[in-house]
Amino acid sequence: FADLVLDTWDLQLERNGREHRTADMGCKQLVVRRGQPFTITLHFSGRGYEEGVDKLAFNVETGPCPNETSGTKSHFAMTDCPEESCWSAVIQQQDGESLSVSLCSPPNACIGRYTLTLEASTDYQGSSFHIGDFVLLFNAWHPEDTVFLRDENERREYVLSQEGLIFQGTHNYIFSIPWNFGQFEDDVLSICLNMLDINPKHLRDQNRDCSRRNDPVYIGRVVSAMVNCNDEDRGVLAGRWEDPYDDGTNPMAWIGSVNILKRWKNFGCQPVKYGQCWVFAAVACTVMRCLGVPTRVVTNYNSAHDTNANLTIDHYLNEKGGQERQSWDKIWNFHCWVESWMARPDLAGDYDGWQVLDPTPQEKSEGVYCCGPAPVKAIKEGDMQLKYDIPFIFAEVNADVVYWVVQPDGMEKQSIQSSIVGKNISTKSVGKDNREDITHNYKYPEGSQEERNVFEKAEHEKKSITEEDEALHLKIKVSEGANKGCDFDVFAVINNNTDVERVCTVRLCARTTSYNGSNGPQCGLTDPIDIDLEPRSEKKVPMRILYEHYKDSLTQDNLIKVVALLTDHQTGDVMVAVRDVYVENPPIKIRILGEPMQNRKLVAEISLVNPLEVPLNNCVFVVEGTGLTKGQQIKELEEPVEPQAEAKFRLDLMPQQSGLQKLMVDFESDQLRGVKGYRNVIIAPQPM
Repeated sequence: FADLVLDTWDLQLERNGREHRTADMGCKQLVVRRGQPFTITLHFSGRGYEEGVDKLAFNVETGPCPNETSGTKSHFAMTDCPEESCWSAVIQQQDGESLSVSLCSPPNACIGRYTLTLEASTDYQGSSFHIGDFVLLFNAWHPEDTVFLRDENERREYVLSQEGLIFQGTHNYIFSIPWNFGQFEDDVLSICLNMLDINPKHLRDQNRDCSRRNDPVYIGRVVSAMVNCNDEDRGVLAGRWEDPYDDGTNPMAWIGSVNILKRWKNFGCQPVKYGQCWVFAAVACTVMRCLGVPTRVVTNYNSAHDTNANLTIDHYLNEKGGQERQSWDKIWNFHCWVESWMARPDLAGDYDGWQVLDPTPQEKSEGVYCCGPAPVKAIKEGDMQLKYDIPFIFAEVNADVVYWVVQPDGMEKQSIQSSIVGKNISTKSVGKDNREDITHNYKYPEGSQEERNVFEKAEHEKKSITEEDEALHLKIKVSEGANKGCDFDVFAVINNNTDVERVCTVRLCARTTSYNGSNGPQCGLTDPIDIDLEPRSEKKVPMRILYEHYKDSLTQDNLIKVVALLTDHQTGDVMVAVRDVYVENPPIKIRILGEPMQNRKLVAEISLVNPLEVPLNNCVFVVEGTGLTKGQQIKELEEPVEPQAEAKFRLDLMPQQSGLQKLMVDFESDQLRGVKGYRNVIIAPQPM
C-alpha cells in the first residue's frame, strides 16, 4: 500500500460553532466546549483510508510545555468505543477519499488554545500533519462539567447573553444602567486567553498554571486578580474614586467591556484608566462568560467595607450631623461583584452553585488583590474558615453600623441602628429586564433563629435592633421629584411607639456624598427643633434642599446624604437616621425609525432635554450595542445645549444579527455626567 497522504482538511467551523454555541464568536478559528464531540473532515490524496491497514492517531497540546501527566497533552488513536474520561476520536463516515472524524475532549480537560496534529501510519511508515489550532472552553451544557447549569434559560442569560443591566442608586432608589458585555465580539476571546497567559502564576510556573486551567475555581481566582492592576500584574483596570479623571475615561462614561479590553490589549497590557466597582465586575463578567463559566453581576446595597474585621462600622458625628473624625471603615452606597456558577469539589460539604468573585481591589487575599471564589451558601451559613475570603464578604452583607454622636464636651453617645447593611442584593432577571432580589441567598430573615445561629457561629454579636423595640423611631422620607436642577424636600419622621407623651429635639443636615461613602460639603442644615409627641403619634420635620446650595458640590454620583439627629429628653439617648438621596438625571429618549430587519438600514433618534438653568458644553453621545452598531459610535455636538433645550441627533444602524438586541446610550457634558439610556430592539431575520 502507498502511504496515506493528507491533502486538505476542514474543521467544519460553521457546524461546530452552531453545535457548540460559539458561532457568534465571529472568529475564523474553531472554538468548542469541553466534553462535547466536534467533527472534522480529512481529505486524502491518491487513496482513501483503509481500516486494518492504516493507523490514525491524533495529538492535542496546550500551553508552552505540554505533557501528559499535567493533562496538557494527549495522544489518542482512532477507536470504536470512546471513553468519557479521556480524549477520543471516532470515525463518523467515509466517502471515497474523505473521512469524517468525531473528536471529543473529556469534560474536565484544561481550557485554552490547543494545536491538533494527525499521525497516519501504514506498514510502519508514518507521517505527521499539523491540522490546525482550536480553543476549548468550559461547557455549562455538559452534566459532567464542573460549571454545568441545568436550566437552558439560565445558560442563555449567564453564558450566551452579550448584554445586561447593572443595578445602581441607593437601596430606597434602585435603578439600572445598561451594559454591553460583548463576550463574543471579535478579538475578545484572544484577549481573555492572553490575560491567562500573562498572569503572575503563569509566569512563575507555566506548566503548573496550564495544568490547573481545568478548574473554574482556579480560573475565577486568576481573573479576579487580573481585572485590577493593584499588584503591578499588568491587570486590566486602574481604579479611581474621585476627580480628576482627565488622564483617562471617567468610570461613569463606560457602557461596555469590549472597548476596555481592546484598549488594554492595544496599549501593551497597560492598565486602562479608570474603573469603579461596577466596571471591574462587568469586565470580569465578560471574561468569565467568554471562557464559558455562567456569570452574573450582583449589586449589594449599603455594602460594608470592614477593614479591621470586627463586623462593626463605627461612624463619629458632631451635633450638626457632620463627620467628626476619619474612619477607614466605610459603607458604600452600593457595591458590585460577580457570581460565577461552579462545583466546589475542593471543599467538603455542599458548596456547589453560585460563588462570589470580586475583582474590585479592596483587601489582599493570600498576598494578592483578589477575592473569591466564595460559596454564597458559606456566606449565608457563616462558615468563615472556608476558601476563599468568606469573612470579608460576610461583613459586606452583615456588619453593624454604630453612630457615635460627639458632644461639645467630647462625650460620645452611641446610637444603635436597626440593621441597614446588605440590603436588596440584586441581579438582572433571567430573560427579562427586571430586577431579581437574591438577598435570601446571602442571609436568613432578620431576627430569625437561623440568623442568630449563623451569627453565633461567626462569633458576631448583633448590635442592631428591630424597629418594634424602639420607644421612638426616626426615619427620613424624600418628597417626589428629587431631580437635578430642582429644589426638593426631605423630612425627618418621628414615631412615638409608647403610651406616654415624649419630648425630643430634632435637627437635620445634608451634604453631598460619593457612592463609596466619602462626604462633601454641607448643602442643608436646620436649627434644632423641640417636638412634643402624643402617645402612638407621628410628626414630620421638613428641610428644603436648594439646587443653589448643592449644584456646585454634587458629585457625578448624584448623591446627597441626609442625617437626622434626635435627642430624647426623657432618657438623654441620641438617635441617628441616615438616608442617601439620589438626585435624578434627565431621561434619554430613543426612537427607532423604520422597520428593524437584519442587514437593512435602521435609524435611531436619540434626544435629551437640559433640565438646568445653565447651558451644557462639550456634549457627547456614545452609542453601542452588539449586533446593532459596529463598535462604539460617538457623536460630539458642536453647539452648547441651552437651558430647557433639547439635544437631538440621528444615527444610522445596520443590524447584523436578528433577535432581541439592546441599543445603549451614554451622555456626557460639563454639567451632566454618565446619563444612561437604552432601548430594546427586536430585529426580524432577513427574508430568505
